[in-house]
Amino acid sequence: MITTDLTMALPEIFLACAATTLLLFGAFRGEQGASFISALSVAVLAIAFGLIFLGNRPEGVAFGGLFVVDAYGDYMKLVVLVAAGFGILMTQRFIEREGMDRFEIPVLMVLATLGMLMMISANDLMSLYVGLELQSLSLYVIAAIRRENLKSSEAGLKYFVLGALSSGMLLYGSSMVYGFTGATDFAVIGENLSVALSTGGVPEIGLIVGLVFICAAIAFKISAVPFHMWTPDVYEGAPTPVTAFFASAPKVAGITLFARILSDPFGSLVGEWQQIIVFVALASMILGSLAAIKQTNIKRLMAYSSIGNIGYALVGLAAGTQAGIEGLLIYMTIYIFMNMGTFACILSMRQKGTMVESIEDLKGLSKTSPLMAFALTVFMFSMAGIPPLAGFFGKYVVFAAAVDAGLTTLAVIGVLTSVIGAFYYLRIIKVMYFDEPTASFDKPIGGEMTLVLTVSSVFIVFFILFSSPIMDGAALAASALFAG
Repeated sequence: MITTDLTMALPEIFLACAATTLLLFGAFRGEQGASFISALSVAVLAIAFGLIFLGNRPEGVAFGGLFVVDAYGDYMKLVVLVAAGFGILMTQRFIEREGMDRFEIPVLMVLATLGMLMMISANDLMSLYVGLELQSLSLYVIAAIRRENLKSSEAGLKYFVLGALSSGMLLYGSSMVYGFTGATDFAVIGENLSVALSTGGVPEIGLIVGLVFICAAIAFKISAVPFHMWTPDVYEGAPTPVTAFFASAPKVAGITLFARILSDPFGSLVGEWQQIIVFVALASMILGSLAAIKQTNIKRLMAYSSIGNIGYALVGLAAGTQAGIEGLLIYMTIYIFMNMGTFACILSMRQKGTMVESIEDLKGLSKTSPLMAFALTVFMFSMAGIPPLAGFFGKYVVFAAAVDAGLTTLAVIGVLTSVIGAFYYLRIIKVMYFDEPTASFDKPIGGEMTLVLTVSSVFIVFFILFSSPIMDGAALAASALFAG
């Protein structure tokens, strides 16, 4: 049912108003208010989380069919808000230590999060584009926020140029889809395609071309191969907490949008788009596992690791089934905690007040900082898929869904690339536990970083004990997407 009930978009409206208020407050307070605004931004995201989790919003379609509220979107919005909250928490201490005092960073993160929530609830190609651009424009600025730093400026420029290219591809693909279906609304596109195919027709080649362009544009946003070229340089050049944010919340929003647009309006063309997703998943898993082996900078290593992880998540989407979507949602939930925990460790790598990013700087960490070494070991084992940690269950559900869908070869290759990827994760553990220390890291690491490390570690280690709510929530969300 289409309605104009504003309560359906209450979390998004609240975030928009809060971000505007924070921006005005920061402009009046100046740079002195950066830490306070960071704390307020986390509180704002927590309130938005509560509005979704505890709120009794009606489900349905609003604003002329542009905006949809369902269990699928709500589940992934909660994951995005958790990732964004962790990102802002880690940014706060970094801003203080680096003497940046830029209140714009947390405000831009809130605005980017707003764009992500709009993307997840997009029910039309036009609202999809608006949400995607709101996220992207905020991230362009954050990537280049350190204008005095050459790497940061380079990262921002690369991200902007390639992001603009992907936006153009999205617009071109959307125009092709509109031209051949006569609609931009997801439901109408799906109905028109179903009617055409049910009468024995075949999809127009122009429609397939438009779908390919849309897939390519979204693949840019989630840094899937072969549209990953910006990822290593941007991850290395951007400030570390910004890199952590890039590697988590936007990826979740992008892949959520990917699943919705392929399963909803183009669900009847699963035979066509499944080929694209299988290729992208294979290429991402292979390149992510092989290219990371020679990396010496831990942020570049995490860039290739994120590419590989997106490949594993896409295995669930490639299945084209409800079980595959359920596996994708579980995997991305686990990925958030693995990723944020790892970047919290990277942010704690400081020697004599200076950030260090080389893997060699982790030598002997088990002797100089045993708790941090243990936490990083947990995250590395989990990313490698070692049972009984959470990462094992994430890979298991997506591979099982692929096998059930008849994509056994894809699942087998995924397992093999996971074994290859375990090499560079285990290399980090070897450096921490078997090499002699060169210098110890600065202490203390800060209350915010300790909180992120503790929550992430507990989630990864004890996932098997409290996995039921997440499994049940993912199952409900996946069924809502297919019901729609």
